[in-house]
Amino acid sequence: MAEKRVDWSSLLLGILFIIVSLLSFRDPVGDLVAIAFVFGVFAIVKGIFELFLRNKVKKFTGIQLRYPIVIGIIDIIIGVFILFNIQASVMALPFVFAIWFLVDSLYGLMSAGTAKVVSNGYYWFIIFINIIGIIVGIMLFMNPITAALTLSFLVGFYFMMFGILEIVYAFR
Repeated sequence: MAEKRVDWSSLLLGILFIIVSLLSFRDPVGDLVAIAFVFGVFAIVKGIFELFLRNKVKKFTGIQLRYPIVIGIIDIIIGVFILFNIQASVMALPFVFAIWFLVDSLYGLMSAGTAKVVSNGYYWFIIFINIIGIIVGIMLFMNPITAALTLSFLVGFYFMMFGILEIVYAFR
């Protein structure tokens, strides 16, 4: 039986996502500028992580995916845009979140097949989480004003969702 090892980078990233998630739940009326700034920084971090994740997936499964490169670059561009255009970012955040939820969740569904190599339970967990992400993304597009008013909860949900995924991945 192969020895299981902890992927420390995934574990630390997951914990970081969950901490940010809990902070956003704690102060739902929080400053949108701070949310935009934190969102921008985490978009860049997540984009860089996606680029490194591609190599891990190739090494672990032998499958060479192009989606992590595309998602990683999109995440980095979104993060840079947010950091250098804070006022526009605050107004655009509901739409940015809707696009981000949809793109990341669709990517998660398209690449879910590689999770079967890890375990069947992990595969179904990824399917479930990404379907929820798609539903939330569609809801954001349908009512962006409500999305803006509940942005702290949406930030919390997004970071909690990916934090849990990263922690589960770390112990695969």
